[in-house]
Amino acid sequence: MASSSGSRKDCPICLEPVKDEAYLDQCFHAFCYQCIAQWLRLVANKHSQPISSIRCPLCKTENFSIVHCFDGESFQRHYVNQDHRKSHLSNVHEFRRQFYKREAGIANNIFDVQQYWKRHKYRQKNIWLQNWLRREIQTLTQEENVDIILHHIHGVIESFLRREEQEGIKAMPEQKREEFRGLLSDAARPFLLGYTERFFSELELFLASGLNIEAYDKVCKQRLGLLSGETRETSEEFCDEYRYLHLLDEDAEKTD
Repeated sequence: MASSSGSRKDCPICLEPVKDEAYLDQCFHAFCYQCIAQWLRLVANKHSQPISSIRCPLCKTENFSIVHCFDGESFQRHYVNQDHRKSHLSNVHEFRRQFYKREAGIANNIFDVQQYWKRHKYRQKNIWLQNWLRREIQTLTQEENVDIILHHIHGVIESFLRREEQEGIKAMPEQKREEFRGLLSDAARPFLLGYTERFFSELELFLASGLNIEAYDKVCKQRLGLLSGETRETSEEFCDEYRYLHLLDEDAEKTD
């Protein structure tokens, strides 16, 4: 069936207007989700061993997943070999993915981001940052190999810090924060889409915490009520201690 309107897309498989639009991840040709999913099943059934890629019915490009349910903010990805994907993404990745679906600001009352910028702590190197970035990007993209995205986003952060070292403290903390937000958002948005703002907020909280990844996760889980009794008590004690030390720092600032 030929398209009667330039704005209407027809599925190359069923030749009807596309329903539940889906894209192949490498060539970006669009199909009805059910059509391309059925095509995948037919191709897979012809092989005695599990397959990890599928060739596009139109251009024969090798693809590894079907992207669908895209609404401008999030999307779902169906991998050609779902079991292979799951073997690379851990329970921690799944926890973080669920965390991003919760309401933002869960740890805001523990880690003071404004003080982090006001006291210029952003100029201090965080040795856990790169590993944290890798995990978060893997979580949000559902991809194991995120080296290119990681290098790009981490490079933007490093460039910002290098300029800070060269220029010194010339702008107000809030101005620096907004500059950092703009740079990082522009770098991350093509890959993280609707998760970009939440990703930036989580990054700020992680940096402001000064914690390693394991300790930060425990605080997040405690705030969500996902810890066992003993671990929860330890996390709550840490939160109280963190608030106490933060108050001491503020008092010290006032007496300087």
